[in-house]
Amino acid sequence: MRPTADVAPSTPPSIHRPLFSKVYAMASPDVALEEAKKSARGLALARRAEAGADLTARFGPDHAGAELARRFFAAVTPRPGAPVSAYWPVRGEIDVRPLMRALIERGHPCGLPVILAKHTPLVFKRWDPDLPLAKGQWGISVPPPESEEVVPELVLVPLLAFDAAGHRLGYGGGYYDRTLSLLRSRGDVFAVGVAYAAQQIARVLIDDTDQRLDAVVTEQGAIRFNPV
Repeated sequence: MRPTADVAPSTPPSIHRPLFSKVYAMASPDVALEEAKKSARGLALARRAEAGADLTARFGPDHAGAELARRFFAAVTPRPGAPVSAYWPVRGEIDVRPLMRALIERGHPCGLPVILAKHTPLVFKRWDPDLPLAKGQWGISVPPPESEEVVPELVLVPLLAFDAAGHRLGYGGGYYDRTLSLLRSRGDVFAVGVAYAAQQIARVLIDDTDQRLDAVVTEQGAIRFNPV
């Protein structure tokens, strides 16, 4: 069953066109789409790192994660008891752990992503704050193998950049696109990108395998995307 997700309108985060203008100029018939995406990822990583460092310097290391959780619950109402999935933050991703803990306190089983094989959808293994984590693919923290699987109705999706149409720039492995495609083929699922507001850009380059987000929540607010 689809989670109830009432996303309040908000002022969209600022759009950083200058940083990405070089990338979009590259997107020509002479340049492969994936090469343009690769260049965009490098710029997006730098933008995300800059945003995180700036917020930490101004407000402290816990500010962004706490604000993300507050903005999420002001905008999104999952179905009571609905399973959710999140992620363990790495490489400068916004800290979603305060939100994970708050969701668990509200009775939502929470799973973390596990890669079982290359080019396959993710599975999500249940996590709670008292559970020790193991090292998974690329050294990312994951629940131990014996943890039960969680099939989420609400997916918190990490990203490098997003745009006003709900498109997401990921890391290039396609794991979340495959996962969302599979979950959506089986029933309703609500995909919420979580990011710094500064990660919004003018346009994300996409192909026909890229899955669109239903909403994005940042430390500044929430945006819901209208159906195409």
